[in-house]
Amino acid sequence: MNWYGIWAIYRYEMARFFRTLGQSLVSPVISTVLYFVVFGAAIGSRIQDVSGVSYGAFIVPGLIMLSLLTQSISNASFGIYFPRFSGTIYEYLAAPVSALEMVLGFVGAAATKSIFIGLVILATSAFFVPFHVAHPLWMALFLLLTAITFSLFGFIIGLWADGFEKLQIIPLLIMTPLTFLGGSFYPISILPPFWHTVSLFNPVVYLVSGFRWSFNEVADVHVGVSLAMTLFFLGLCLAIVQWMFNTGYRLKN
Repeated sequence: MNWYGIWAIYRYEMARFFRTLGQSLVSPVISTVLYFVVFGAAIGSRIQDVSGVSYGAFIVPGLIMLSLLTQSISNASFGIYFPRFSGTIYEYLAAPVSALEMVLGFVGAAATKSIFIGLVILATSAFFVPFHVAHPLWMALFLLLTAITFSLFGFIIGLWADGFEKLQIIPLLIMTPLTFLGGSFYPISILPPFWHTVSLFNPVVYLVSGFRWSFNEVADVHVGVSLAMTLFFLGLCLAIVQWMFNTGYRLKN
């Protein structure tokens, strides 16, 4: 394992993140404040509680997960797409760095960035509502697995996209609706039976449900099912990335 090569890629990607630290942090923090103003104050004032939890505390895990998914995909997709766009991807392919080592460097950096932003959102939330983390280790596990999984998904998007416009198609047209319809701001149990069943095909439901359970032990699906589905998505993304490197898809042509 070429740890020096992994560290070089990781350090380069993290340096780019810290050069734009203000921009990287200001946007998600402002978005969180707006969500709390709109959902927490305007809507939350009309809702007493959800399963014994105040509405403000109920939406904290959903807000963190929303930022985590968005930032993971964005950081990873741009991180691998820009070398393809500039032509420097061939330097990576010619270097004594394997496909696994490239993935570890790029995805590791993207996951680190999104986890850092997720923790900032968590700290910001404490200024608006009191909340309690019932299972810190489970919270950290879901945070880590989700960041890695969607960083891999973003990596796939970055390899697939052949223009800057395509980098935004899946995050905007698919992931954002799935996140809002995935129980981030409401329990799916309040939905009519048909739509409740449809929601179970939304992968974001399992991520948000497991993460929320680690906070207040309120979940739409069993935490074991959430963990299993998260690991399944992680394995699926790993398989797709491996196929892309084995075939040279959008890398060598």
